[in-house]
Amino acid sequence: MSRIRHASLGLALITATLVVATPPASADADAGCSCTVEEARLDRAAPQEILRRGGFDSVAPEFARTLAGAGSYREAERTVLRHGERLWRDAVDRAQGRRVRGDLSRDDDRPLYWARLGLTRELRSWKPEFALSDEGRARLLDRLERSSRGQDSIRFPAGKGVKRILMTGFDPFTLDRDVRISNPSGATALALDGTWIRTADGSLARVETAVFPVRWKDFAEGTVERTLRDQLPKADLFTTVSQGRVGRIDIERFNGAWRGGFPDNENLSRTETVPVADPATQPQWTATTLPYASIVAASTGRFPVYDNTAVAEIPAGSSTPVARPDGPTQGSTARSGGGGDYLSNEIAYRATLLRDRLGLSDLPGGHVHTPVLQFGAGNTDPTTGAVTDPEFVRNRLDIIAQVRTIIAVAASR
Repeated sequence: MSRIRHASLGLALITATLVVATPPASADADAGCSCTVEEARLDRAAPQEILRRGGFDSVAPEFARTLAGAGSYREAERTVLRHGERLWRDAVDRAQGRRVRGDLSRDDDRPLYWARLGLTRELRSWKPEFALSDEGRARLLDRLERSSRGQDSIRFPAGKGVKRILMTGFDPFTLDRDVRISNPSGATALALDGTWIRTADGSLARVETAVFPVRWKDFAEGTVERTLRDQLPKADLFTTVSQGRVGRIDIERFNGAWRGGFPDNENLSRTETVPVADPATQPQWTATTLPYASIVAASTGRFPVYDNTAVAEIPAGSSTPVARPDGPTQGSTARSGGGGDYLSNEIAYRATLLRDRLGLSDLPGGHVHTPVLQFGAGNTDPTTGAVTDPEFVRNRLDIIAQVRTIIAVAASR
């Protein structure tokens, strides 16, 4: 057993710890499975039930059959792109009530997550009739990941009089603790992608979304910057969203350049300065430009909303981390942003650093932490609990609605 910071995405604060067991990277791997730790969890009962009840259980078998017929790399690439795009589109359509299959509530983000892993596992184990290098397979996997996450299908409308909003969410995580888990930020991304919002000032706003993996390696390889670099100059507002603390929403004021080491969905850890391009000019801190005062003051939903200014830092001239309730001090070294030292802090740091490096300092943007999505009373034991319950669904719907209202408030300022 090891002491680590809180497992909620980005929650890890220097003052809060709990004890969990972190399984080794091979703990889930079946001896006959040529797959990743993340993909191996597919064979558990709960993911299979989620796929079946979400109407996505046929996605991976259909993909495997089509892929088997690809006679060239180009055909394989077309197949990968077509199935990845369709998976994202079907998940968005399901979330927005246009094509609901199965009896899971339409707001459920988990069918997309597990179906995507089914596709990547099929692609990883595929043995084509033509020569396929490791690099070629990696490129196909990358196309599949990006297309099935909405990362390369962000399309803002042209013309004046329309505000353009970019929002990102995350996959479920801490799946070895409870494989049934959902992530309300990913559910919100599906619910809002391509939708229109009427803001308080009477403007129309278009929302475009994407979902990111909970994997340190993908972030180090630049998945955030690659997705956002061309989109931020077109946007009027952006917000990265993730799951944070129980029973509250936080607008995170400061983001820190530090990875605290909590294991990701591959059970891999990273404890280091956030790796970015041009580290010589890398700041220790970035700050939100969201209108946090207006958001906190507004009536947005049943969860209280806070302007969170707390960080953990090593003060200039010191070697000991300390908690700071009112933000970082001059010359300090980051150890935890308001959103912690996990990947939610990192996506907020990367997005706001990219904003600043692109010269978009006036662009409103930052991070919103949702409440932890909780199962209902009597359904909290992952070994005996059901994959869904009425309170679980109500909590997720309320979080989605409140984030949508927060975005509308932010877009009105």
